[in-house]
Amino acid sequence: MTDTATPRTVADAGRPSAVTARDLARATATRRRRSARVKIWIGAVCTALVVLPVLLANLLPLPGANAQDLSRRRLPPFTDGHLFGTDQLGRDLLSRILHGGQVSLSVGVLAVLVSGLIGIAAGSAAGFFGGWIDALVSRFLEAQLALPLLMMLLLVVALFGPSVTVITCVIAVAQWPEVARLTRSLVLVEREKPYVAAARVLGLRGTQVLARHVVPNVVRPVSLVVLLLLAQAVLLESALSFLGAGPQRPFATWGRIISDGQAYITTSWWLVTLPGLVIALLVVGVNLLGDGLRDRKGA
Repeated sequence: MTDTATPRTVADAGRPSAVTARDLARATATRRRRSARVKIWIGAVCTALVVLPVLLANLLPLPGANAQDLSRRRLPPFTDGHLFGTDQLGRDLLSRILHGGQVSLSVGVLAVLVSGLIGIAAGSAAGFFGGWIDALVSRFLEAQLALPLLMMLLLVVALFGPSVTVITCVIAVAQWPEVARLTRSLVLVEREKPYVAAARVLGLRGTQVLARHVVPNVVRPVSLVVLLLLAQAVLLESALSFLGAGPQRPFATWGRIISDGQAYITTSWWLVTLPGLVIALLVVGVNLLGDGLRDRKGA
């Protein structure tokens, strides 16, 4: 039976595959990779449309963000050289959005960096060492997740004042549990792998194994979550500013611009709609970019 089966196998090997290019294009993995590429491109474009003008706001030929001209109050978009129109005090709305974005994005980026560092450190220690460290970190996570997020932020801001530093620290403390939970779960998997046991046999201490080998292997998937938290941080800062608990004047943040224009929403729609669209574009772009990178890694 072996002699008769061998020629068939050889003959079959020379035949063309029944799987066509169309079948490969319809495969789940192929569709996932294509979807990931589309998400990355759309997310990158949406994010760049917001971030690049904000970064170049000081170089663009725009009026000052706080320059008032009461004779040009509430001009509609595309009027007298004002691309986004003017606000209730005659200030150029585009200039205020771009300069306000510098504050909002700075707070968001600093907040996610701090929360990422805290979350990675706490989650790595809890997952690798276990014991009382894991119990202590887990209790902190459970206690913070049980608190209403916005109420906690407002309480801390009321106690310590609405400065940029306080807002950044508050948002960072509010976001670190998500990073810590993911890091802990990844480290629990990594610590059981053979390379950790080999490092211990070679005489490395636990902290050295964690810092040199385990943490570098979990930073990449955790960084994707930190990227997604950037959109949440910007939304939190905008919400606090809208409620009057954000960075105080002269800082023109996105939330305060919307708050100042809400009284004129029925007669001057652009005062609220355009800053809101900028926030929405950034949030959608960051989320699509993060989802696309995560899907591409999973594929």
